[in-house]
Amino acid sequence: MLSSKVTCNSHGQDSSYFLGWEEYEKNPYDEVKNPNGIIQMGLAENQLSFDLLESWLQKNPEIAAFKKHNNDQCIFKELALFQDYHGLPAFKNALVRFMSEIRGNTVTFDPNNLVLTAGATSANETLMFCIANPGDAILIPTPYYPGFDRDLKWRTGAEIVPIHCSSLNGFRITKPALEDAYKQAEKQNLKVKGVLVTNPSNPLGTSLSLHELDLLVNFISTKNIHLISDEIYSGTVFSYPSFTSIMEVLKNRNLMNTEIAKRVHIVYSLSKDLGLPGFRIGAIYSNDERVVSAATKMSSFGLISSQTQYLLSEILSDKKFTKTYLSENRRRLKQRHEKLVKGLQKTGIRCLQSNAGLFCWVDMRHLLSSDTFEGEMELWLKIVYEVGLNISPGSSCHCSEPGWFRICFANMSEETLAVAMQRVKSFVESIVKKNTQSRHQQLLKRDSRRSKSLPKWVFELSFDHQREVSDER
Repeated sequence: MLSSKVTCNSHGQDSSYFLGWEEYEKNPYDEVKNPNGIIQMGLAENQLSFDLLESWLQKNPEIAAFKKHNNDQCIFKELALFQDYHGLPAFKNALVRFMSEIRGNTVTFDPNNLVLTAGATSANETLMFCIANPGDAILIPTPYYPGFDRDLKWRTGAEIVPIHCSSLNGFRITKPALEDAYKQAEKQNLKVKGVLVTNPSNPLGTSLSLHELDLLVNFISTKNIHLISDEIYSGTVFSYPSFTSIMEVLKNRNLMNTEIAKRVHIVYSLSKDLGLPGFRIGAIYSNDERVVSAATKMSSFGLISSQTQYLLSEILSDKKFTKTYLSENRRRLKQRHEKLVKGLQKTGIRCLQSNAGLFCWVDMRHLLSSDTFEGEMELWLKIVYEVGLNISPGSSCHCSEPGWFRICFANMSEETLAVAMQRVKSFVESIVKKNTQSRHQQLLKRDSRRSKSLPKWVFELSFDHQREVSDER
């Protein structure tokens, strides 16, 4: 007597990505209360720059008290009453300015093309409702964020067809991979409605190159489909190459006022750049008036509170603060990223070279008992239960090669990261020791079998040779 949404198992909650979270919640690490607990390294959360936000709030207490700046007038009642679901104009203006600032002001955004949503999750799902019918397909490069299986498919009825990328070229998008994915969708009788990319990539931590962005624009132009660029990590790019937004590509190719531009949509959020996932601040930016209109109507099912919009509009309007914040946050991310990479290198584990994000894409193929996804799951279970670290296996990100893992570094203290690295070091040393002992035992067995199979005259000949050598000495 219940709907198929209740009875089906397509949400993706049984993925190892979410199961790792559940295990962490049962036994969370605490330096004092639970030092042997599981350390959460599967959550892409930015906790490195909270002090900057807290400092701003302390200097501007009237804003948090819902009073107008330099004015004792309380506006709590005004914010608490019904608001238009188009959003507060002041917040939309502040948000588009902030988005431009992140991109070095190379492009500008029109607040009239912005739709506010309760986080990027809602933004991505809303866009899927706008561009795809149930049974239509969206192409996504692998590896990709595990939550997309939930966000894009569960309620919309759309399908995901992977664009398989390889470690041989650093998991970069190629034209053959795009064409292969499109053909695979056709074989499955799926109508392809678009491509979705995360730029910078989650889980790779790499920003898309200009070559890849040009490929994508050419591809959607040829196929007459949409492109969704999820740029939720755009403000986390901490080293070369710098971030290039899809909007900048359209501008440089003189495509801004074309039909192609109407099929390009951006998703953004303040969850990663400002570290505010609990505030549920997301947005869709589209040049298509019909998409903006429909998405705005749909946004009534997931609005951002007026109080949140007011507070963030004041913070983002402080240009001196945003400039300082973005610069310092990038510096801290770079520093923390280096600590994780160097810590793993000391144990013989390497990471994909990256320049953005709150995580590293880590190569543990040499630690697998077998070059299979079964071997990957076996290693992951050991890392969760024996090592006490929750990390995300590549299979949960639909990686086509076993042995890769996503490890987050920005959601913990430096001291906790040091504990995690020590645990990894001890674990790898134990594996190396076991492998050495195993190889030694195999050699002994092989030598023993070989000795037993040799005829008696070989031993006599060997004995005579040793005696001759001894006599010569």
